Amino acid sequence: MFDGPVIAEWLPITWAALVMLVLAAGVAGWVDSVVGGGGLIQLPSLVIGVPSEVATPYILGTNKIASFAGTLTASIVYLRKIRVHAVLLGPLVAGAFAGSAGGAAISRFLPREVLTPVVLVAVIAVAVYTLLRPQMGLAHEPSQTTRASIVWRAAAIGLVVGFYDGILGPGTGSFFVILIVGMLGYGFLQASVNAKIANLTTNLAAIIVYGVHGELLLVLGVAMAAANMIGGFVGARMATERGNAFVRVVFLTVLGILIAKLAWDTAVQFWPA
Repeated sequence: MFDGPVIAEWLPITWAALVMLVLAAGVAGWVDSVVGGGGLIQLPSLVIGVPSEVATPYILGTNKIASFAGTLTASIVYLRKIRVHAVLLGPLVAGAFAGSAGGAAISRFLPREVLTPVVLVAVIAVAVYTLLRPQMGLAHEPSQTTRASIVWRAAAIGLVVGFYDGILGPGTGSFFVILIVGMLGYGFLQASVNAKIANLTTNLAAIIVYGVHGELLLVLGVAMAAANMIGGFVGARMATERGNAFVRVVFLTVLGILIAKLAWDTAVQFWPA
């Protein structure tokens, strides 16, 4: 699609591809900052824009650089306006890091084709559950439960979603959000800020792994990171100003896109052309 001479050896894409990737990163940053799921835009764009001879780990590592920068920016905006609770955030982040590391290790041995149909069913169930409960997440009403219960629930959420991020990935932020809303009674907006920080953890772990192996297109990653940061800043500002109802609408829209993508991947997998 983007035929022509590449810009340089250290930036092995065409100018047209660079423009497309920077724009995609900006949009992905906006989506990710509101409710998660920006990887549904950014990662496929990298697959299209980067020449096929570039190894897959370079694409994944570069994607994580941009995602980390945008998520960091959005987290800062959220934290200026929304309080987080250490009793939730600590075990959530710890669980996310452990789960992501475990998922990444297992992904080397487990074919992703096995997981795609399972995840598709899970996402459809989440979408139906959210639609059937129109008031869920519109008000911030944390569950009245013990500190110990909050800790184990948050750790479980981190482990499960972190594992998913390490082994497959698309829609990680959305899974963080819905589980925090459903299991802990948080509003969509309040759940989003905790999801962002947990997602920072999984992104950072991946960057370290890819960086150690030198599998990063650093210049491209920085260019996309700048665009992702702008999108993340704008999206986080819109989310904090418009509230839970706005975030809920974006959440359902992202779930719809994720369902379509996973359904397509499953169809291609079982009925190849």
